[in-house]
Amino acid sequence: MSITHIKKMFPGAVTSEGFYSFYHYMIQQDANHIFVIKGGPGVGKSSFMKKIGQTMLDRGYDIEYHCCSSDNGSIDGIVIPKLQIGLLDGTSPHIVDPKNPGAVDEIINLGEYWNEEMMKKSRKEIISCNSKVSSYFQRAYFALKEAKIALSEWKYYISTYQDWNQINQMTLKVQREIFKIAPKKHGKERHLFAWGHTPQGKTQFIDTLLNTTDTLYILEGQPGTGKSTFLSKIAEQAATYGLDVEYYHNTLDPEQLDLIILPDLQTALVINSEPYAYIPTFAGHTITLNFEQSLNRTELMKDCGEEIEDCQIRVNQHITRALKHSSKAKATHDLLETYYVPAMNFTGVEKKLKSVLERILSYVEEEAVAVVKSQPYSKL
Repeated sequence: MSITHIKKMFPGAVTSEGFYSFYHYMIQQDANHIFVIKGGPGVGKSSFMKKIGQTMLDRGYDIEYHCCSSDNGSIDGIVIPKLQIGLLDGTSPHIVDPKNPGAVDEIINLGEYWNEEMMKKSRKEIISCNSKVSSYFQRAYFALKEAKIALSEWKYYISTYQDWNQINQMTLKVQREIFKIAPKKHGKERHLFAWGHTPQGKTQFIDTLLNTTDTLYILEGQPGTGKSTFLSKIAEQAATYGLDVEYYHNTLDPEQLDLIILPDLQTALVINSEPYAYIPTFAGHTITLNFEQSLNRTELMKDCGEEIEDCQIRVNQHITRALKHSSKAKATHDLLETYYVPAMNFTGVEKKLKSVLERILSYVEEEAVAVVKSQPYSKL
């Protein structure tokens, strides 16, 4: 029996730029089928997708769980890579509009199964909760803006004392190590987040993303030592070679990278650094790159030691403040769900789930027929 794999990532994130979405990278637009699920809080969207995901896992299919940055116990989508089928939450703030309606995309509206008259009785409470949730997230965004400012100051002090010639030489050395292949035609790129600012804290599932990786480069060093720029250069080189590249962006500053995966080479490169320190549990070959070896630490600490310590404190304080606001938003959202759940016809939702699952399983049958047809004929 084949071993199934679960990958977990964040398609959107609470960042210093507000809610930042990479939802259009969850699944390719030329997929076999994309189910876009609509409906309010508490209508069962996440449970709907989880049940289908578990069923397909039980049938031996790898599954991607696209986790919710507002609650890492919930999901915003699942993808079944082998069947090229996805189910996505299409409600605010991660609006997903069908690109190929009818041909690929289909909207499932779970709002069809609620009692509108019952919900109208809680109209004021629902409006009040939605307003509070928006306010808490706005406060989280402001806190993360402050964290980004403090982190930028921290990077400024460090970068001044970095030997960039040595970093450039290390970049060239690693590029020569990695790219020992002939160029391909054209690779695909995919952008997501490896980390999330969730109500449960700073959250990541990076280990789940590395199950097909043989070699992992771990980049260590303080902010400002050149790690994210290094990742960008490696990714750019991979794209030049026509390789597929998975970009995992920084959840504080989406312009920066935390991780890149090169599936064609079974190689990944990840940052292990505050304020998002990642210690991998990885059975493959690891190579550690220390970006502080070329740093003039003596002069740095003499000239900027106190300033750096202050920056560290402010970064962590503001991220903690953002996480508290996210937690309050989650608690208010949970309250909001209590107004929707009693008004839901979950029997109807369950019937819809079974019909969607049947349609997904029809692709399994088509896949099996295609495999049989592709096998050469042989006499017994």
